Amino acid sequence: MTDVTHEELGPVGQEIVFENDRVRVWHIRLEPGERQPLHRHDHPYLVVAIQGAKNVVQTVDGTRIDADEPTGGVVYRDPGAVHMLTNVGDTTYLARLVELK
Repeated sequence: MTDVTHEELGPVGQEIVFENDRVRVWHIRLEPGERQPLHRHDHPYLVVAIQGAKNVVQTVDGTRIDADEPTGGVVYRDPGAVHMLTNVGDTTYLARLVELK
């Protein structure tokens, strides 16, 4: 499963809410138990948790990473990751993901 093409990957979020030549902003909403499909981050990005949740990241090679994201938290990530995000908590997860072009 390590050789993944773009055709097999889902989008970074559910909806693009803003885009210009410098940034692209995605809306992400995951209900408890819901999963964002396998996707690739081609740009560095920030995640801003509007409503935090207990999430798990599963990488394309099967590594599982606990990713508790508190409400109001902000994280920066380098490009290149291919993973899925699952809300394993009992609250709705809402976030904006800001890709830096």
